[in-house]
Amino acid sequence: MSAARISIPGVVAVNAYREAIRDRVLYNLIFFALMMFGAAILVGQISIGIERLVIVNLGLSAISLIGLIMAIFIGVGLVYKEIEKRTLYSLLAKPVRRWEFLVGKYAGLLLTLAVNTALMALGLAAALYYVSRHFERSDFSILVAIYFILLELALVTALALFFSCFSSPILSTLFTLAIYITGTFAQDIREFGEVTKNPVLLGMTRALYYLLPNFHNFNGIAAAAYGDKIPAALIVQNTLYALLYVSVVLLGASAVFSGRNLK
Repeated sequence: MSAARISIPGVVAVNAYREAIRDRVLYNLIFFALMMFGAAILVGQISIGIERLVIVNLGLSAISLIGLIMAIFIGVGLVYKEIEKRTLYSLLAKPVRRWEFLVGKYAGLLLTLAVNTALMALGLAAALYYVSRHFERSDFSILVAIYFILLELALVTALALFFSCFSSPILSTLFTLAIYITGTFAQDIREFGEVTKNPVLLGMTRALYYLLPNFHNFNGIAAAAYGDKIPAALIVQNTLYALLYVSVVLLGASAVFSGRNLK
């Protein structure tokens, strides 16, 4: 494979990132920063001893929520918007394969989310320093929790892109949200099936548990808020799990999109 062929997804990714910037998706950073400093000042005035707990919980939850909204609502329109504007046809008329287009679009949105998350993490660090006037060794768990959020967003983005290959933005949003919510409670769903002791229900809940992404494992907010150490084994496990699941979903998206008639 030539260097020019390898660079095609990179070019698409850079263009997708520039489009996201032009859409002003990073303006939510201003809102986030103001919210964090406002919360820091408020918590510092009305609470004693729980400033760090509240700030970390609020900050990480905001990073996760804003990232989730961006991943879904931008991800579901990555392919649909190109078809609607008919820019996809001129792009595919060039020596660009469909899987290269998809991988590039995915990488571009992931880059946007990574930049967005990094800047919000700086806002969280500033608010935390404003409250406590120092950083602690246990704050490393906050970085791990943010890393888990990025892994979670990578999964959500892949799912949103997959559904956008064959469905409308509204349906793609509903499908992605449904999988995200179900995956968040995957462990509870499996335990419910075991409690019922119904073989059919137990089989269904186990299938959901193993087939759907288990987003519950990526939730490190509580551990970070209380300064608990997150095991290195869990970091490796979540990383490999996300890489494997994203690869499978992107392969599925490429297969669906390659077989789609765009005429």
